[in-house]
Formats: sequence, structure tokens, C-alpha cells
Amino acid sequence: MYHRFEENKYPSTNIKIQDFKTHLSLIEKNNLIFINPKDFLNEINNNKDQRKVLLTIDDGYSSFYENAWPILREKKIPFILFISTREVGKNGYMSWEQIREIDKYEFTEIGNHSHTHDYLIDFTKKEIKEDISTSIKVFKKELGKNSDFFSYPFGEFSIELKNIIIDFGFKYALGQHSGVIDDTKNLFELPRFPINEKYGEIKRFSTLLKTLPFKYKKLEPEEKYINNSTNPPKVTIEFFETKNLKNINCFSNEEDKWRNSSIKFLNTNTVKINLAGKFITERGRINCSLREGNGFYRWLGVQFVVAEK
Repeated sequence: MYHRFEENKYPSTNIKIQDFKTHLSLIEKNNLIFINPKDFLNEINNNKDQRKVLLTIDDGYSSFYENAWPILREKKIPFILFISTREVGKNGYMSWEQIREIDKYEFTEIGNHSHTHDYLIDFTKKEIKEDISTSIKVFKKELGKNSDFFSYPFGEFSIELKNIIIDFGFKYALGQHSGVIDDTKNLFELPRFPINEKYGEIKRFSTLLKTLPFKYKKLEPEEKYINNSTNPPKVTIEFFETKNLKNINCFSNEEDKWRNSSIKFLNTNTVKINLAGKFITERGRINCSLREGNGFYRWLGVQFVVAEK
């Protein structure tokens, strides 16, 4: 997941264009193929031995159009561009004319990223519905259709927000918790690896290309929007039968300090993650990995959002 391109004063959301070119080259050299979003479900359900990449860009900044789009257009690399309809045409953002230009290609998808790009998870149910409804109306007015894809602003979602997205007729929704998409993942909680100047550094990016799905049957709690009474969450994960699961490693950032998480096996395939304290920043994260052969490893990321009140 990318945001800005060659806007070097925003390192937390920016990628240098030379690094982006190197990323694309590494994907090709590692024999991964790009998923065309128009054939998304078929791609994740079939030819599972072929490793694949879904390229996504959030927010619709002008720097994408100016610096990255010419590269992707020339190479015909498929991607999803998620836009928040209120921001279109503002300073630093793409115009509808530019978005329509991109939308006409068969390898592109313009995804819905809400109207306001606000912290929807803190909105009332009525406010969430009004925001999403507005974005859909604008999509239909400007593009003639809404997208099947939704990207949660800031990657934050609750059960309520997820159900509203489902009720509006979206088919897929993506967060910002790290991980690899596979045919067992909830289609409305799809993971992505955020990429910026720090996390897009070439050595780290090369490591990301070695990640594999970490498949699980059940992850509790289902609700990722937590408050004072549910923080810290009681986290259990039931994995599909996995060799060497005893070698799993998890890290978490409770009390705003990354640490190796305490793990207890409830049975052969189920682990309980014992957090040492509460999540005190806006987002709490747990990342679990399991090394496989030839430098590959399985990866699962979980993101919790701490309620304001």
C-alpha cells in the first residue's frame, strides 16, 4: 500500500520514485505476478501456488499521477487507486479528469476510500452511513459507477463499520494491518503491507516478498474497536494445522513499547497471546510470524483501535 510518490517532506507516507521502480523490478525478479483487481476473487481462489501482488495506492495525491502513473501505464501494471471524494480537486490531490483518465484502462480500478477520509470508526452509525452514501453518489456521478472495493480510512474498522460497508454492496474491504491475502481471509478485513520511506527500504521490501499467508480458522476477539473495559483484548488464534507452529513468534506494542509477546498454547493449533498491559496509543498491533524453509516465513498482523471515550 502506497500513498505519496517523491514528496520527500512526508517520509511517513512517501516513497522515493527510484525505490518504487526498484520495488517493481524486485517483484518481477522474484517471479510474483500482479493481480488485476477486476479478476480479484478468481485470482485468490485459483492457481494458489503462484505468488501474487495486489498493488494499492490510497488517497489520490497528485504525486501519484505525476510520478507513478506514467510508470504503471507504460508497464500496464494493474492496481487499485483509492480516493476520498471530498478531497478530489483540492491542492495536492488529483482531479476528476485525471481519475477518469486512469479509470478507462482495463488494468486499473478506482476504489472507494469514503467521502471525508475521517475517523469513521468514531462516528455514529447515522454519520457513517451519510459519509459512505455521499461517496457512492459522487462515484456514480463522476465515474458512472461505484467500486466493489473499499479501503477503511487509516485502516480502522469495527464490526459496525464493516457491516455498513457490506450493506452498501461492497464486495471487498481493505485495512492497514500487515499480512498476506489468501482464500481463508475475511473479504472485509483484507490485510496490506504499508510502504513508505522507512518500510519501503529495499532490504526490508525484499524480505516482504518472502512472506506467505498465515492461515487461521478463528481469531478472537472479532471486535477490533476496543474501549477501557476491553483493553487489553483477550486474543486467541486458532490456526489451520501448521507444521512447527511451536516456533511461532509474536510481537505487540502494548503500553507503547514493542516487545516479544507472551504466548500460551491452548491446544496444538490454538494460541493465546497474553498482553503485558493496555494499548495506550490510538492503534494497538500484534504481528506474528513463523519461519519456513528457503528464507520464507508466514506473517499475520492484527490491528486494534482504541476508542476515544
